[in-house]
Amino acid sequence: MQPQTVEDYKKLLTDVIKKQIIVLGPNITLAKARNVKELIITDDGTVTQINGDPQVVTQQLVNQFMELSGLIVKKTMEPLLTIHPEVQQQAVQPASQPASQVQNEAQTENKTGI
Repeated sequence: MQPQTVEDYKKLLTDVIKKQIIVLGPNITLAKARNVKELIITDDGTVTQINGDPQVVTQQLVNQFMELSGLIVKKTMEPLLTIHPEVQQQAVQPASQPASQVQNEAQTENKTGI
């Protein structure tokens, strides 16, 4: 089910941030999430305010994490990307890795289950 209201988006973004806190730790996660100036985020990762178009802000948040950790974040965000295919299409690839390297890593990941 796609988010309909700002409250739905706040819950979705809070869930994304809290999952990233588990994977990346609170310092890195909150620093990256707070790069999205349209978000107000508490120290526990709760999104309390979205200023602007929630869909655009969601994309900006996804891009922040994709730039940071590529495949790890992509894997943890699969539920979000499944619900919002438009976000996946717009998501940026990590700047430090060529597309062929990302694709090779994804293929290796699928073969090994890692």
